[in-house]
Amino acid sequence: MVNVTYDASGSLIAFDPNGAEIVYNLGDMGFIIAMMALVWIMIPGVGLFYSGLLRRKNALSMIYTSLASIAVVSFQWFFWGYSLAFSETGSAYIGDLKYFGLKGVLDQPSIGSSRIPALLFCIYQLMFAAITAALAVGAIAERGRLGPVLVFIFIWTTIVYDPLACWTWNANGWSFILGGLDFAGGTPVHISSGTAALAISIYLGKRRGYGTERLAYKPHNTTYVILGTVFLWFGWFGFNGGSALSANLRAVQACIVTNLAASMGGLTWMLLDYRIERKWSAVGFCSGAISGLVAITPASGFVGAPAAVLFGVVGGAACNFATQLKFLLSYDDALDIFATHGIGGIVGNLLTGLFAQASVAGFDGVTVINGGWLDHHYIQLGYQLADSVAGVSYSFVVTTIILWIMHFIPGLRLRASEEAEILGIDDAEMGEFAYDYVGLEQEIGHSVEVEPVSREPEIAEASDGSVNEKEHEHQP
Repeated sequence: MVNVTYDASGSLIAFDPNGAEIVYNLGDMGFIIAMMALVWIMIPGVGLFYSGLLRRKNALSMIYTSLASIAVVSFQWFFWGYSLAFSETGSAYIGDLKYFGLKGVLDQPSIGSSRIPALLFCIYQLMFAAITAALAVGAIAERGRLGPVLVFIFIWTTIVYDPLACWTWNANGWSFILGGLDFAGGTPVHISSGTAALAISIYLGKRRGYGTERLAYKPHNTTYVILGTVFLWFGWFGFNGGSALSANLRAVQACIVTNLAASMGGLTWMLLDYRIERKWSAVGFCSGAISGLVAITPASGFVGAPAAVLFGVVGGAACNFATQLKFLLSYDDALDIFATHGIGGIVGNLLTGLFAQASVAGFDGVTVINGGWLDHHYIQLGYQLADSVAGVSYSFVVTTIILWIMHFIPGLRLRASEEAEILGIDDAEMGEFAYDYVGLEQEIGHSVEVEPVSREPEIAEASDGSVNEKEHEHQP
């Protein structure tokens, strides 16, 4: 039973098993509750961002997948995910089942901070797990089945995300003990999701028409891309700022560098695209902003504002050029998830080893680190490299194993049929459309016959799934 009360100042008072008082500041608790909600809004933001980049016949499935990630991971986190990641009695690799079913996750101090109770830390960290899964499964875009992906999310979160979170943030984790610095999820969130997306892309194979003009389409809804970026940028203040786990100066500094890196990343990517197209691309700006946000994530509680400028520029440039990897290595990553999150996470981890400062980490009055190269702690770059290599290797190998085991289980194969790909995942897998029937003929190659009264279309499937480019220029 929870045994809490309040003192004269209004602070929340809990009691440990020995009867000693534990004081929680309601301001800190309110701050983390708000930050939790900010991270939640990022998840449908991912769906909107991905949806806008695709063809409209696959637009709804990406938004659905992001919401499904919230639901599946929320159950997984309750069931055993939180315990596997954050139980104090776990190993250097993964936790145990001490908190199975959230048993005992109540008013005692959290493993992340003694300033907030475990119950609050639990739901805040749930949002990190959910958005990681949503980022990774974006790789099924335009060719993945929506039923098996629910099973995949549960399994992947359990044996990929939870161990990575444990070794990075749990006090027993090997990377934590080694001295790796990861403030808000460079390895558990971005490297793991980006590398998993690479594994999924390779497993699924290329989309129909890959390498031809059929896939030389532009994003069907740039407004969705911008709106998704707005949700992500907005929510990232909760992602990075909230990782201070207290309303203090370190949280404020994390917000400052987050905003600055996103800004510089957006400008860098847009300018790199401008040199080729001589066009000011909104999609390019949004892609760069996300890249800057990814790069600054592991460093956001450790670096000052001048370094954040470099994180944005280097992150935006590295991710921009990394989009060419899919052509060099011949895999079909429809949304460039590996280029943005995998490469961006690696860049952010390594730059953290160079620019982390003990003085910035100490803004919360508690944290003590040796810093990075700026503080003449040169071995820190080695720690960051080890953590990055381990994250990439583990996520890629284990994700691939999961996919191939599911491949040979009846009903769990992730690849959609060629017919479903031609028709569109929205219609084939959901029977619903992002925009009802508006403009669907542009995706399947035939005109829609509309009854003058009912206005219900009769859609004929194209034999080759080609897109009428002339009609595409006149979208309603």
